[in-house]
Amino acid sequence: MKTFQPKLFSLFKNYSASRFVSDLVAGVIVAIIALPLSIALAIASGVSPEQGLYTAIIAGFVIAFFGGSNVNISGPTAAFATIVAGVVATHGTSGLILATVMAGILLVLMGVFRFGSLIKYIPMTITTGFTAGIAVTIAIGQVKDFLGLDFGGASPIETLEKVEAVAHSIGTANLHALLVGGIGLAILILWPMLGKAKLGVFSAICAKIPPSIIAVIAGILLVQFTPLEVNTIGTLYPNLTSAFPTPALPSFDLATVKAVLPSAFTIAILAAIESLLSCVVSDGMIGDRHNSNTELIAQGLGNVASGLFGGIPATGAIARTAANVKNGGRSPIAGIVHAVVLALFLLVLMPLAKMIPMPIIAAILFMVAYNMSEWRHFVHICRFSQLSDILVLVVTFVLTVVFDLVVAIAVGLVLAAILFMKRMGDVTNIRRWTAEGGRKIPKGTVVYEINGPMFFADADKFLDFSLDDDTKAVIIRMGRVPSIDATAMKNLTLLHRVCAERGVTLLLSHVGDDPLTVMKKAGFIEAVGEENFVATIDDALAAAEKICARE
Repeated sequence: MKTFQPKLFSLFKNYSASRFVSDLVAGVIVAIIALPLSIALAIASGVSPEQGLYTAIIAGFVIAFFGGSNVNISGPTAAFATIVAGVVATHGTSGLILATVMAGILLVLMGVFRFGSLIKYIPMTITTGFTAGIAVTIAIGQVKDFLGLDFGGASPIETLEKVEAVAHSIGTANLHALLVGGIGLAILILWPMLGKAKLGVFSAICAKIPPSIIAVIAGILLVQFTPLEVNTIGTLYPNLTSAFPTPALPSFDLATVKAVLPSAFTIAILAAIESLLSCVVSDGMIGDRHNSNTELIAQGLGNVASGLFGGIPATGAIARTAANVKNGGRSPIAGIVHAVVLALFLLVLMPLAKMIPMPIIAAILFMVAYNMSEWRHFVHICRFSQLSDILVLVVTFVLTVVFDLVVAIAVGLVLAAILFMKRMGDVTNIRRWTAEGGRKIPKGTVVYEINGPMFFADADKFLDFSLDDDTKAVIIRMGRVPSIDATAMKNLTLLHRVCAERGVTLLLSHVGDDPLTVMKKAGFIEAVGEENFVATIDDALAAAEKICARE
């Protein structure tokens, strides 16, 4: 499979009018779903609402055009909300644009150097942990608007600071905001149920119309035609514009580059994980196979373009991709249509967005947080997995909530690696043979069998060989040793030196290809003698018997 082979470029060989109609319908429906989500996620990220649409339009178009998946839909996602808000609070919008462009460049490099397959080595416990943590931070961040709280001019950034601010200002709760938000949340929960009910045409209509659109319309009507007074998008963002953005290079200096580089790395890793996970899910839905490296390059190009046009980070959105598939989308044309329709919304309907009540935005984000939390999966891991997996999951989750995503992913990866190495070290064992399978062990011969990988975590075990005074030959059976590292190799060399000083011959049997290659490079085979490497334990015992008889 080629590194860069966009699905769109090979589409038109068998493309038909009926397929275009299906893609067109799916693209329009996905755009309707993406409209309120893009606005809500931009607000949750600490940027203006139109920047969410810029991202869905620009990145959505570019990624669909160059992507390695037929149906992946990209745009702003909840995974980026907390890290984007942190970058904006610390380095401003210019710092965010720089971080987004840098993340895009990193993604392109990941695709060019074929890192697509390496993403699978990030443990599921880490992705589940930080995803649940992000969900909690998003939910906590929406309490203010859902209850209409007055923070008194304070703008807390960290999650714990937001919790403290909510606790201090709970007495300022606005019942109007709670009523509007409660109605919106009820619509978001009950509307999909109506779509599944057996109510004929009504259920079919409910199933087709996204609940977020109904919640937005209901919220606007409530605020415009009743005495309810709540903050709207127009209240908080009076300068909201419907103009299409013009590209501009971000201003930067070396100090800013260094400051946002960790965030850029985190954005790139998150974008890679989310987009490829979305591709895997959609592959299973349509029986297709995506090109992971092409998708990473496309995600990189999309993020660079998003940054240049004033957008925020983007990646594959699993929910929007699933909606695309369920509504008939089968090619990148659906993703392109979704971006074009959103552009029309931006140019024509953006003034209406000013009327959307903030409690409705909060309700939408509550549902986003709930859906992304995967709490059932989280609980399942805690109930049925090993203690090491639970520890990685909980630590990653807590660090995401208490600190930030950069710390959580870094600590989670290190902890997972250490615990995995410990587990592998515990698996490796060395045992001394007494009589095995009726085989006779010659007098003066000691036989040890090693089971498991030989690496630094258990290298000290290889120093525990005991030699009797009358020992003339030591046999090490390595048939179940898949690999060996430099530390273990050093200890084997030390064992050979001890044997040589005491006049004991070291024999090795069943040495696999990988350990044999390491031994050859280390000069161990030459030191021990090629004749002392034998194919089977029987050959080793026969050689040992001759050595002991000669001695």
